[in-house]
Amino acid sequence: MRRPTTLTARTAAAVLAATLLLAGCAGGDDPAEPEPTGAEEPQNELPTATPEDIAALEAVTVEGPLGSAPEVTFDQPFAVSAPVARLVEAGDGEALEDGQRVEMHYVALSGDDGTTVGSTYETGPDSIVLGDPEIITALTDVLRGENVGARVLFAAPGGEATEATETSAATEAYPATVMAIEILSARTVPSRAEGEAVEPPAGLPEVTLADDGEPSIDIPADLEAPTELVVQPLIVGDGELVEAGQQATFQYSGWTFDGEQFDSSWVNGSPFTTVIGTGAVIPGWDEGIVGQPVGSQLLLIIPAELAYGGSESPLAEEDLIFVVDILEAS
Repeated sequence: MRRPTTLTARTAAAVLAATLLLAGCAGGDDPAEPEPTGAEEPQNELPTATPEDIAALEAVTVEGPLGSAPEVTFDQPFAVSAPVARLVEAGDGEALEDGQRVEMHYVALSGDDGTTVGSTYETGPDSIVLGDPEIITALTDVLRGENVGARVLFAAPGGEATEATETSAATEAYPATVMAIEILSARTVPSRAEGEAVEPPAGLPEVTLADDGEPSIDIPADLEAPTELVVQPLIVGDGELVEAGQQATFQYSGWTFDGEQFDSSWVNGSPFTTVIGTGAVIPGWDEGIVGQPVGSQLLLIIPAELAYGGSESPLAEEDLIFVVDILEAS
């Protein structure tokens, strides 16, 4: 299951994702043709901020009370060579910790002319999971050890235009982005499904959970290729039912029918957050997860046409098996 390039369906959230997520900075995947990560480590290969980058952000000023969009002032055009962040104002609330979902307001401005390119003060707060390796390190580092109520500045470099390919259109060059971020709250996200265990029917893959909840499977030798999506709850949670269009967070592992694990959030090092039910992930996920209670664990057996069929993925012709823990949805 690919990493997301957007966090929510809101326009402001797309700005947040494109600016703060490593996947966004790397260009991301086409939602119509998602590709597995191959259980590889996230590629945090962004350059390190220089003294000049740090000085440029130090020169940015932020004014105005918390709770309303601030006035952000900087010399234009603004440019940095690498992501950079700094604390503007310390918070006095709960301490921030890795694994928490951190809710925030922000305003994002074009480095070229200072125009607003995104703001949650009009659309509603957005969030990230602190410590998620997909989030740019500069932001994670400035938030670690801080508290709810903190205000920080973050800047990301612009990029050059890219040429069109057979699968993507050409994109225009984009300017550096300056963001003023206000931390509103933090809550702990469960690390695994929590609910009532269900005994699955005979003949399905047998799922065994490690002490931390990471699944492994034993696939029966006579398991037939699926002709339709199989959705088998293994744990039934007591949360609200997942709705299409919600931002949801999952732990998951995926295997081919020969038992090869090709992707896993457990191996990748953090849960996976995406918008569910809107085509941001493979159809088998959208169809299998929407309508299930938060806190549940699902065994999904997905025919190729509801997985990566029709894409250029190396798994395009593969029927797949997933074990998915639904951690939260909102």
